[in-house]
Amino acid sequence: MNIVHKPLDRTLARRQRGFTLVELLLVLVILALIAGLVLPSIIGQAEGAKAKSASSQISRLSMAVETYYLDTGNTPERLDDLVSNSGDAAGWNGPYVKQTLLKDPWGRDYQYESPGQHGEFDIYSFGADGQAGGEGTDADVTSWE
Repeated sequence: MNIVHKPLDRTLARRQRGFTLVELLLVLVILALIAGLVLPSIIGQAEGAKAKSASSQISRLSMAVETYYLDTGNTPERLDDLVSNSGDAAGWNGPYVKQTLLKDPWGRDYQYESPGQHGEFDIYSFGADGQAGGEGTDADVTSWE
């Protein structure tokens, strides 16, 4: 008694074949469309986060300069003086910040002027484009605004 199940064997074979090339291409196209819609907004938010981070770092650097001033009676000549007492300032009680804080989120050194044009000292970053001025994420991030 030998029973043949040919129609059943064909449906099992179809199920085990996997995806067709058209199905795979359709999935890839859908993923590409989703990435095209989502990635620009994520990138824009990342640059905005860098600008906020720069503002926060400038605030920390400003507090470190003020603490340096309270300890030594003078503002530092350059921001590196907050990390090490290279100028042999009397009363230096640092380091006031870590060396890594002296670079902005875009990897460039913060600009520092003492005396500043807007106060006792000015600390600023040129933003994403690295040039003075600009708008949006390219705008300067400053200690006086």
